[in-house]
Amino acid sequence: MLGQVYHATASILTKVGEADLAWIAAERGLTFARESGDQLITASLLRCVTHALLANGRYTAAKQLTVDAAELLSPGLPLATPELLSVYGTLYLAGSMAAARDEDRDATRAFLAEARESAARLGRDANYVWTAFGPTNVRIHQVATAIELGDIQVAVDVGARLDTSGLPIERRRARHGLAVAHAFSLRNRTEDALTALLDAEIIAPEQVRIIT
Repeated sequence: MLGQVYHATASILTKVGEADLAWIAAERGLTFARESGDQLITASLLRCVTHALLANGRYTAAKQLTVDAAELLSPGLPLATPELLSVYGTLYLAGSMAAARDEDRDATRAFLAEARESAARLGRDANYVWTAFGPTNVRIHQVATAIELGDIQVAVDVGARLDTSGLPIERRRARHGLAVAHAFSLRNRTEDALTALLDAEIIAPEQVRIIT
């Protein structure tokens, strides 16, 4: 329970820009998760720590933790539950963002491929363990990492036609809308960027105003 509370705390702190406090909360949560012996909670907190490292700009450490955590979880993958597949997949999605911001194309592709395989095994978009994980979320991260790597046309081509209506509003739909708006802006497609931004604001006004 304490591990889950710290996880929620770290997520909120990350959203409001308190990256240092998010890191402390995530690290403490991982300690309690490991003490519990619950593999799923431990995996979830490892993902949380990866996000905290990402928020603090520690991209190399986030990439390494992704690899280390995946190795720790890999023995349970052949008979993995949907919950474990979802956490495992989102761990790689977080790692893909760290790799992209570190301009590591090879790691970005490898991490996205692992996440894509987990999503294929899961077979649909879902929200196990509050991950919003599935094939659509992998595509969303394909767009986000493309922007980070400067592959703007890829982001526009994939992002603009991606249907995210089946995902949670705040966690993924609004953020994807902002990413698409950013990609359009970088291509000097101002009107398309404004339309995407306004669409995201209709979906989740508070989220959009916090981020922008």
